[in-house]
Amino acid sequence: MLDSYRGKTVLVTGHTGFKGSWLSIWLNTLGARVVGLSNNVPTTPSNFEASQVAEIVDDRRLDVRDAESVQRVFDEVNPDYVFHLAAQALVRKSYAAPLETFAINGMGTANVLEAIRVLNRPVTVVMITSDKVYDNVDWVWGYRETDRIGGKDPYSGSKGVAELVIRSYLASFFSAALPVRLGVVRAGNVIGGGDWAADRVVPDCIRAWSLQRTVEIRNPHATRPWQHVLEPLSGYLALGAELSERGVCHGQAYNFGPSGSQNHSVGRLIEAMSQLWKGVTWADVSTHQHVHEASLLKLNCDKALAELAWKPAMRFDETIRFTVDWYKAYYEQGTSTMREFTRAQIAEYTELANRRGIAWAQNR
Repeated sequence: MLDSYRGKTVLVTGHTGFKGSWLSIWLNTLGARVVGLSNNVPTTPSNFEASQVAEIVDDRRLDVRDAESVQRVFDEVNPDYVFHLAAQALVRKSYAAPLETFAINGMGTANVLEAIRVLNRPVTVVMITSDKVYDNVDWVWGYRETDRIGGKDPYSGSKGVAELVIRSYLASFFSAALPVRLGVVRAGNVIGGGDWAADRVVPDCIRAWSLQRTVEIRNPHATRPWQHVLEPLSGYLALGAELSERGVCHGQAYNFGPSGSQNHSVGRLIEAMSQLWKGVTWADVSTHQHVHEASLLKLNCDKALAELAWKPAMRFDETIRFTVDWYKAYYEQGTSTMREFTRAQIAEYTELANRRGIAWAQNR
């Protein structure tokens, strides 16, 4: 299935970010020509720099809020596929910079869709939003794609805005008779090597532990369905291939998340990581005052299984091992080997999926 990308031009917005850099490496491994569009590298360190992604992509720097520049790149590149990941992706930062968050996630999405509309050529589009688009009422079952969109914080609200923009373009400009085939994907609680974003539990741990310091955890009892970054990316790629080959998923949204057995507390996640990174410590600071964060959020992924034959490939222990092994390799070996290490993890993940009978890996 993923052979669909070989020899194709794929434009990835947000390619310097955590998920975007992993996706760019995977697409390059699949034989695609990858064009990346981003305004900067969001963190130092980063997977983008550690894995030297700029050496294997056409690295373009611009802000998705700049509609003219976005249109110019699309006109020049003429992509076969577009994966839109560029975003302000941090909940806590959205409280400090709500207007920036709404502008990037709302108008940035509109600018990308407008560039695609004006391009007026066959193109397959995967729009990445978030699990946090759902109106989270802290119920115990997973949210379905048809559940209500909401958002109690600026980040969640901005992703809801992005979804409304996408729906408007679908209804107004991207009917099934036109050359654009578009799908929407929602995922969250993604971990893996190369993430150094602020106020995320795994990067917080890694930053502290790499300096032999105690990490402070603000919400150790919060429960999350943790998944390795390769899990949702495999879903994004599977959806893109399906849209390109058959188009029956056009206009549909899909959740990508782990099985219910991977619904673990933050404290359990840290304990599992600490078993592989010896001599580390952490402290519970949950009595301190923090901004609102949902205590429970998980997705129902039955639709992805039924329509894309997609399901998660990794167990919780494998998710933790992949994540910790990547960071240990980085801190022990530096950047000279990290791209190949990342490729090796992609290959191992693909083999896991193949052995467990998952369609995209068997038909690659």
